[in-house]
Amino acid sequence: MTKEPRDAPQFYLTSPAPCPYLPGREERKVFTHLIGLRAPALNDTLTQSGFRRSQTIAYRPACEQCRACVSVRVKIEEFAPSRGMRRILRRNDNLVAETRPARATHEQYALFRRYVGARHSDGGMADMSMVDYQMMIEDSHVDTRLIEYRLATGNGEKGPLVACCLTDRLTDGLSMVYSFYEPELEHRSLGAYMILDHAARARGFGLPHVYLGYWVEGSRKMEYKSRFLPQERLGMSGWIRVG
Repeated sequence: MTKEPRDAPQFYLTSPAPCPYLPGREERKVFTHLIGLRAPALNDTLTQSGFRRSQTIAYRPACEQCRACVSVRVKIEEFAPSRGMRRILRRNDNLVAETRPARATHEQYALFRRYVGARHSDGGMADMSMVDYQMMIEDSHVDTRLIEYRLATGNGEKGPLVACCLTDRLTDGLSMVYSFYEPELEHRSLGAYMILDHAARARGFGLPHVYLGYWVEGSRKMEYKSRFLPQERLGMSGWIRVG
């Protein structure tokens, strides 16, 4: 009789909670832990199966009567920025990006607080302390980096921090775990710019996908993800090309 490996993942189901995307609905999630030496390979497999990572937890929706949350990934080999996206790139051509180890700083936290306060003040992150933020950034057993975006100064010094993205590198792509930006610079479309930058990075690495998380049809918060075409959406029969 073959024994099951001691570190085989165990999956759990959360209790029902209010859905953050569709009013009047409840959500449930299935989750497992991403810890130890198995974490990177497991994160790859689960992300390709529609899971998302939050610290050392991989989760995906498991709602009984709803399948609205759809995993989305951009097909990098065929992706080409639209005219509007090229305008966003030009609008931000004075930004300098730096890939850093996943380490929290007070400068990042201040930007995070401004972003959450302006965009998600009624969400679960509104009361996050510096310690909470540090855990979100640093508590990872997979290949995680933090990409900082700053305004160029022209004199070699670091300009002000205007955007950040916590990113996992997978065997088949980059997964944008969480991004935030300066809310007063809304005219720059920094959220879209970071996706475009990740698409360029993935192409440079020879990786076929950028994982954007969940898209929810009818949710204004998620509408922007549908613009990055061609993309694949995970359905009951696997990944389906759109666009």
